Amino acid sequence: MKTKFLFLVMLFVVLKSHSQDSINSTFINQDSVVQRIDTSEIDTATTDEALLPEHYLFTQRILWSEHGLMRNFDIFKLSKESRNLEMNIRSISMTAHEYLGYASLLGMVGTAITGQKLYTGDSRNKDLHEGLAGFTNICYFSTAALGLFQPPPMHNRESGFTKLRIHRTLSVIHLTSMIATNVLSGMMEHNAQLRPYHKAAAITAFSSLFLATVVIKL
Repeated sequence: MKTKFLFLVMLFVVLKSHSQDSINSTFINQDSVVQRIDTSEIDTATTDEALLPEHYLFTQRILWSEHGLMRNFDIFKLSKESRNLEMNIRSISMTAHEYLGYASLLGMVGTAITGQKLYTGDSRNKDLHEGLAGFTNICYFSTAALGLFQPPPMHNRESGFTKLRIHRTLSVIHLTSMIATNVLSGMMEHNAQLRPYHKAAAITAFSSLFLATVVIKL
């Protein structure tokens, strides 16, 4: 009788121990699953963030940030493949940006020459001047749009005083001057006294654009 009682007690202890181990194992397995999910989410977030640089133009963010407008298209969903495609687009846009910049400079020279003749009272070149001005505006603002809205680079730019930083500083100057030149051009029709300011804005636009073109090539 005592032997039978001891056997039942031992069996109860063994079963209880086995049950506790099963429960602990279940919790451990659940924790492992949760940890793997959390790690996966962190790795995915880190990978997504690494696909874009930390600093790039706010105009580029409108289109190309993680939630930018271009991300609504399946082909541009943020991934390594889409970023490689964006780098190809960026390369083409930078080439177009460069050559349209050269065309803008040539257009500015022609516009300045014909404009100077208009200042002296020779109105025979008025149509040519206006045509060259239109050509210059198309080339210039297309150049600006390509620079402002192209996909951002894959990595962060070099910090410090670089030629790219100088180029961008000059771009602010010639963009502002170009807008002022066009505004003053329309106002001059009713106020000839604005001619000196129009001329000064045009010279500033050409000079800063020329310097920006030279600096980036150094």
